[in-house]
Amino acid sequence: MRVLLIEDDAHTAAFIGKAMKEDGHALDRADNGKDGLFLASTESYDVLIIDRLLPGLDGLTVLRTLRGAGNTTPAILLTALADVEHRVEGLRAGADDYLAKPFAYAELSARVDSVLRRALPTGEGTPTVLKVADLELDLLARRATRAGRRIELQPREFRLLEYLMRQAGQVVTRTMLLEAVWDYHFDPQTNVIDVHISRLRQKIDSHGEPLLQTVRGAGYRLAG
Repeated sequence: MRVLLIEDDAHTAAFIGKAMKEDGHALDRADNGKDGLFLASTESYDVLIIDRLLPGLDGLTVLRTLRGAGNTTPAILLTALADVEHRVEGLRAGADDYLAKPFAYAELSARVDSVLRRALPTGEGTPTVLKVADLELDLLARRATRAGRRIELQPREFRLLEYLMRQAGQVVTRTMLLEAVWDYHFDPQTNVIDVHISRLRQKIDSHGEPLLQTVRGAGYRLAG
C-alpha cells in the first residue's frame, strides 16, 4: 500500500511513518499543504492522511481542491479540532474519515483499512484476494495461505509476495523489486533481495509444488 502523509508536525510524522513502514507500507510525506497537494495530484496513492492545520494551504483546502479536480483517493483527516462542527466540515470537504489527535496507531491503521474497504467497487472490480495456484493472499486481512495452511509473513515479506503475485508469470528484475518493495531508486549493493526471496521461498514452497523461481541472469518469477 502506498500512503501520502501531509503533516507538518515532525514528531507525529515520524510516529506514523515508522509504524507504516514496519507494516510494510510505502510512505511519502509532505510538511505543508502546497507540496502535499502537488504530490496527491501528480502521484498515485492508495490513501491520503492529511492534517487539518497545515502551513500554506490548510487540510480542508487541499481536500476541496483534490475533490474538485476529480481525485477520489480515500482520505483521512487528522486534527486537534474534534467537536461535531469541525468533523462535519471536514467530511463535507471530502474526507472519508476523521481522527482526533492524540490517537493510537492501531486506530489509524484500522481506519485506513476501513476507508479502503469502502472505496472498493462492488461486484467485479479491484480484487482483495490474490491467487496463484493454491497460494492466496488476503490484502485486507493481511493473511497468506497455501492449500488452506496459514503462512506467517513479516511485513516486508508480505509486500514482496504481493508484488510477485500481482506480476505472476512474469519475470521481475532486482531493480523492479528494489523500487516497488523497498522504495530504493538505486542499488544498495547488498544481498537484501536474495535474503528475503530465500526466506519467502522457504515459507511458501515448503508444503507444495515450488512456485517461486529464480530466472538466472534476469530475476524472479512466481509461476502457478
